Amino acid sequence: MLQDKVKRLLEAGLQEDESLFLIDFSISGDNRIHVVIDGDNGVTVADCVKISRSIEHNLDREEIDFSLEVASAGATEPMTLPRQYKKHIGRKLAVETTDTKYEGNLTAADEDSIVLEWKAREPKPIGKGKVTVQKRQEIAFPDIKKAKVVLKF
Repeated sequence: MLQDKVKRLLEAGLQEDESLFLIDFSISGDNRIHVVIDGDNGVTVADCVKISRSIEHNLDREEIDFSLEVASAGATEPMTLPRQYKKHIGRKLAVETTDTKYEGNLTAADEDSIVLEWKAREPKPIGKGKVTVQKRQEIAFPDIKKAKVVLKF
């Protein structure tokens, strides 16, 4: 019952701002509600507060005791939804597929796949030495096991 009510309140809160979307939602046995959101333009503290209030203000603490945590998807967390990739176009990603790993700049993302591009050093076709070549790989979402943004400090 609590799960259904919170889910409805959460969906209503997210409908108020179409740029926000749900990444994860859970309720533990001791009524700890955990919500993780992301946004097409990032997530601010005000966004988390707005979603938190849309849930908390519509639940009666006299009726049921609960705790609520609303957080944004962290920069170091793997991406889980195709919608998350679009906001990271132009950034460097580390992508692990079922058979290999890639690291390159995300140049395109749609509902079915992403495109990574990077430069690599390869042996010259003729003669000694190496030459820098531009590589490009299109990866379908079902093939992606894990993908994270590579942060530079």
